[in-house]
Amino acid sequence: MRPKRVEPGYHPLRRKLKLPVWADIFIRLALAIGLVALVVTIHWFDREGLRDSHDGHVSLLDVVYFTMISITTTGFGDITPVSDKARLVEAVIVTPIRFAVLFIFVGAAYDFVIRRGWEKFRMKRIQERLSNHVVVIGFGISGSEAVRELIERGTEPSCIVVMDTSEERLEEAEELGCNVMAADASRDENLVAVRVQAAKTVLVSAGRDDSSILIVLTVRHLAPKVPISVVVRADDNELLARQAGADNVINPVRFTGLLLAGSAQGSHVADYMADLASVGGQVQLVERPVKPEEIGHSLHDLATGGRGLRVYRGEQELGFWESCTLEEGDVVVEIVPTHT
Repeated sequence: MRPKRVEPGYHPLRRKLKLPVWADIFIRLALAIGLVALVVTIHWFDREGLRDSHDGHVSLLDVVYFTMISITTTGFGDITPVSDKARLVEAVIVTPIRFAVLFIFVGAAYDFVIRRGWEKFRMKRIQERLSNHVVVIGFGISGSEAVRELIERGTEPSCIVVMDTSEERLEEAEELGCNVMAADASRDENLVAVRVQAAKTVLVSAGRDDSSILIVLTVRHLAPKVPISVVVRADDNELLARQAGADNVINPVRFTGLLLAGSAQGSHVADYMADLASVGGQVQLVERPVKPEEIGHSLHDLATGGRGLRVYRGEQELGFWESCTLEEGDVVVEIVPTHT
């Protein structure tokens, strides 16, 4: 079965509601029915205090009828409370329940008309003010794993925007709490709608190398300074992706080959590489700017207590085996324990 696709064009940002519409309706309806049943029970046990001007006899049907006209404040007057006890019950018990039922239905009207209108307005405002967020284009195998790993590493789902043309995939992203947009990411207006120019980073995994490279070109045109990472599967497309403007080009086929080759050299090499790549392992690779208190120190003397591996200084790369002193503006790659 092919995934359901949406028509190209602008589509608003959205986020999963905490409670589905059908569940909200069911809860409200069940609560209203429960309150009505409670009032019917009260009236039934106190039916001696009611008077039926029609035939003088108060049956179960009369009790149900009186309950409904009492709760809805219709008040035809054919059945009335005549005893002090019945009137006290109406004043002290039935009246608060009447207000409760009214508020339930008024609340339902608020939820399904006013609140949902407000939610759309709020999401539009969020969309207009998006900043320092992560844009994930493509929620296939690679994209979905990237989003889950980001969340595991502490990124708030509300700071992640997922773009895809498949509604089924977007539903999965909504379940994680992400903002989603059903749109074609190769179109300028859709990328502008998610404020790609103000994003912290853009992750591209469109499923096809040609689509991913076209998206990278479009993103780089709109956001010249935003870091872009892209997944490509053919070796000869890696150079094209970099020329299109990608800062990081990831080839899952090549990485798989590296893991296989590593496992041939030892049974634990592949495990350790996977451990480094995931926040769920015992250690984690971290890239960060050098801290002020680390300036003037060596890569082996980091403030975090991590194991320094490499320093990036402009176009220069310095390994841990090289003698260097950390300077302002350096970027450090280190291994740190996941749990201290």
